[in-house]
Parts: sequence; C-alpha cells; structure tokens
Amino acid sequence: MSPGDLLNPIDRDALRAQVRASRPVPNFMIDRFLKDDFAQRVVDAFPPYEQALAVGRSFKAVNEKGKVQVTDSSQFPEPIRQLHELLASREVLDLLSDVLGIADLLADPQLVGGGMHQTAARGHLDVHVDFNFLAEQQWHRRANLLIFFNRNWPAEWGGEFELWDADVKVRHHAHLPIFNRCVLFETNEISFHGVSAVKCPPGQSRKSFAAYYYTTAAPAHWSGQPHSTIFRARPDEFLKGAVAMPAEKAKRWFHGALRRMKQRTLG
Repeated sequence: MSPGDLLNPIDRDALRAQVRASRPVPNFMIDRFLKDDFAQRVVDAFPPYEQALAVGRSFKAVNEKGKVQVTDSSQFPEPIRQLHELLASREVLDLLSDVLGIADLLADPQLVGGGMHQTAARGHLDVHVDFNFLAEQQWHRRANLLIFFNRNWPAEWGGEFELWDADVKVRHHAHLPIFNRCVLFETNEISFHGVSAVKCPPGQSRKSFAAYYYTTAAPAHWSGQPHSTIFRARPDEFLKGAVAMPAEKAKRWFHGALRRMKQRTLG
C-alpha cells in the first residue's frame, strides 16, 4: 500500500507558507491528515490503556504523569505498524524536509520516546524542550510529528497540545487532540511544548502517535552540548516551578549518579 493510499492530499506550497509564517518555532497543524478509513483502523487498533500499560513504559513523575508509551514496533497492531512505516517513508520524509526547509531528515526506526502514547484521566505533561541528540546514532533531533486519535473529545476534557514562547510566558497554540489531527513542529532550544491536564472520565484516555525526525548534520543552533529533556513551569505553576520540579530534578540526578556508581563497581 502506497503513502497516497493512506494520506490525504497536501498542498505543499500552502503548507510551506503556513510554516514560514508560524510562531514561536516553525510548525503546522493539519486536520484529516490521514485517509478517514485508515485513521479509523488505527484508532480501532489502539489497545486499552491497561493492556498498553502491561507492555509499555509508564510515567509517574512530577513532570509527566499518567502516560504510557509503547515504542516497540513488534507490539504494534497491523494498522499502527502501517502508520509507523508511513511516517518513516521516503515520501513523508521528503514532504517534511521540503516544508520545514531541513534537508535529509531521518526517521528513527527505534522510536526513542515515540510510538503509541496514551494518557489517562488526571495525567499531564509539563512544558519542556526535548533531548537534542541521539548519542548512539550521532543524530541531531530536528522535528516532532504527532497525530491524535480521539473521537468525540470535548474541550472540557483538556489534553491540549501546547506550544509556548522561549520564556514560557506566552502560549501561542493550544490544539485539542481531536481525531486525525496532525501537529508538527521544529525542535530546537526554544521549542517549549507540553500537554495540559487530561480531564477525561475514568476508562477513557488521550491517544496519539508520535514520530521524531533527525539529521546527521548539526543545526545552526547546535551548541555542542547534548542534553536530556528540560522542563519549565507554566506561569500559573509557581510552587511546582519553585519546589516540585527542582526536587524531581535532584531525584533524577541522584538515581543517575547511583546507577553510574554501580556500573563502575560492576565493571
């Protein structure tokens, strides 16, 4: 099955113009990104949250809570495997390189941090910039693509995908995660983004698929310093920013240091 059988037609010139005019970083949003029947097959194939929890990675920290991700493509039902292959196809890579103006984009076959995502009621993802480098491959992270698979998702259920300015003072975009909506944005040192609190009823979950793109060439903003995810508090999250986030960062540092000590001892 070719990409044209799965993707709705895209006006590249219009999309390129949308990206050039976008703020705070190059980005776009497209509704009905996938063919309707294919998008429906994907959402029908999403496993229940508890089943995904059994095979995926769950998040329970201050910054990211109530989310489970499945990155192992061998665990994907067939329609979701097709989606993974579509987003890594030459046709999609060429499209994204063209509209973003980033040559030679690469898809990550291992889906580090990507794949199937589900967030349950009362889950959230704080504002952050992503890790910027895959050390094993020596690849630079350049763009994130997200597709949402939530039918009949009212605004009061939250879970908006947010894009913030460099100071995390102004929220430029808040896209509801509605069915077959695609959002893409360039990742750099100021591409702060997050997910607002998910307020769906128990038994429901916010479903999405994430694909991340890289280049072997360093971007112009590359400082030479790889970093992991960097979180920031929203303007109305003073206590979280002043207390909870620093405590979580210290906890992660301590566990990392302990792990490195054990590795040196065993080595």
